[in-house]
Amino acid sequence: MGRAKIVALVGEAAVRQALRPGADRETTAVAVRYLLQVLSENAPGGTVEVRVPPFGAVQCVEGPNHTRGTPPNVIETDAATWLQLATGGIGWADAVQRGNVSASGQRADLSDELPVLWQRTPV
Repeated sequence: MGRAKIVALVGEAAVRQALRPGADRETTAVAVRYLLQVLSENAPGGTVEVRVPPFGAVQCVEGPNHTRGTPPNVIETDAATWLQLATGGIGWADAVQRGNVSASGQRADLSDELPVLWQRTPV
């Protein structure tokens, strides 16, 4: 059974709070999971697995799916970097160059998917 979908109003509020200094762990967790959810909705598929330990992981991007074991295309980063990537605070190439993102596999590139379009309700 999968995790419950985070509604936009809750997710967007968490993202705004998590981008501020001093955000608590629970708020950060909701924000990370919400932005991963939006990524998987915007780029459905199972070719790339995006991991943001310990908060969540999603599969996304159309193409060949894997069915067992570690997927061939894996992206992993920390929560702070994911929040910046997903909201446009840092670019994909910069994050990879700085070593803030681990990306393995031919399709492990989210530059076309970032930032995610997450803000749907007025601020």
